[in-house]
Amino acid sequence: MTIFIFFNFSKTLRTSILGLLIILGLISVGCSFPRIIILEDKLKPEEHIALGIIYEQKGQLDDAIKEYEAALKKAPIAFFYLGNAYFHKNDLEKSEEYYKKAIDAIPEHADSYNNLAWLYYIKGVNLKEAESLAEKALSLNPKKEDIYLDTLDKIRKKGNFKNNNQRIQGDVDNEQ
Repeated sequence: MTIFIFFNFSKTLRTSILGLLIILGLISVGCSFPRIIILEDKLKPEEHIALGIIYEQKGQLDDAIKEYEAALKKAPIAFFYLGNAYFHKNDLEKSEEYYKKAIDAIPEHADSYNNLAWLYYIKGVNLKEAESLAEKALSLNPKKEDIYLDTLDKIRKKGNFKNNNQRIQGDVDNEQ
C-alpha cells in the first residue's frame, strides 16, 4: 500500500524548492567528476638528501630511502646515500648496486669507492678489488687519509689471513 501525501504549497514556494533541488543536484554532480591534480615537489634535491640523512640517523631507513630516491633525478650523489641506507638495512646486494652506480655517476667521489671497498671487506669477497677501491679513494681525497688507510689496512690484513690459510690448507693437502 502506497500513501501519497500532498502538500499545498504556493506556486512561488514550489518553484523555490525545485530551484534549490536543481542547484544541489548540480553541485553534487560537479563534485563527482574526477579531478586531475599535479603535485609539484617544492623541495630541492639537496633538501631531500638532508631529510634522508636525518631519517637515516633516526633509524627510519625506509623514509630515508624515499627521500634519496626523490633526489635521484637531479642529484646523482643520492646513489651514494642509497648505498649507505641499504647497507644499514643489511641489504648488501642493493648497497653494492648503488655504490657502483655512485661511482659510475660521480667517478671523483672518493667515499663511494671506500664504502664499496668496506662492503667487500664485510662480506669477505673481492678483497683484491676492495684493496684497489680503497687505494683509489685515497688517491682521490688524501684529506681523508686516516679513514681510507684504516679501510685499506683491514682489507689487507683480511686478505693476507685468507691467503695464509689457503697456503696452510694447501700444504696440509700436499702432505697427505
